[in-house]
Amino acid sequence: MNNVIRNFIGPSSKYDDSIPFTYIAKVRFLDKDDNLVNNYFSDTICGLIAYLSKNKIFPEETELFACYRKKEIPIDKKYCVSGDGKWLERPEICHSLEQHFKQTVEEQFKGHIEHGECSFDDRDREGSGPY
Repeated sequence: MNNVIRNFIGPSSKYDDSIPFTYIAKVRFLDKDDNLVNNYFSDTICGLIAYLSKNKIFPEETELFACYRKKEIPIDKKYCVSGDGKWLERPEICHSLEQHFKQTVEEQFKGHIEHGECSFDDRDREGSGPY
């Protein structure tokens, strides 16, 4: 019965207003026009990054955003890429975001836990796009 309810209303973390509702990657497809972008989505930042990596969408061409019900907050990509400029994979990205949140308490990084209970564990990590 619990799975039926969850399938109908979605993951409980989606109702937690203190963490992002979803994540968006915006990729310009014409260099000079900021309005022409492809959007990619995932319920988790690690899912979005994995989707971008799998689809060969590189960090240097991407802007990341944490989306709340009434606002979008940019995410600094430097916490999502390795020293050689490639997207981080799990659990490295979890560690990077968790450490950054501990240092800054910036809301767009809240809930990412490498060890322990991640606030996004109940969410699907599938990515989608472009839209």
